[in-house]
Amino acid sequence: MADLNPADFRSEVREDLLARLRRAEGQLRGIQKMILDGRGCQDVLIQLAAVKAAVVQAAMTILSTQLAQCVQDGASGGAGNQDTLDRFMEVFKKFS
Repeated sequence: MADLNPADFRSEVREDLLARLRRAEGQLRGIQKMILDGRGCQDVLIQLAAVKAAVVQAAMTILSTQLAQCVQDGASGGAGNQDTLDRFMEVFKKFS
């Protein structure tokens, strides 16, 4: 299995992913404004935690879609299953 391209995801998955990333992008712009306006560290950190959560959820969406494809390929007996699983686990470990 070749690496999945998010542009090839089902439309509802792709739209969810883009919505999460757009929300995080807006939050980051808001954080920049908060810093320029001299807002307190606690407020900034709360917003940074929200951005982090949004980005992690986007990553989990991609990982779960990739895992589903790995399982599907494994069920079909495709060649290179261990290599595909190894590559998936390498990326997964970076997010755990």
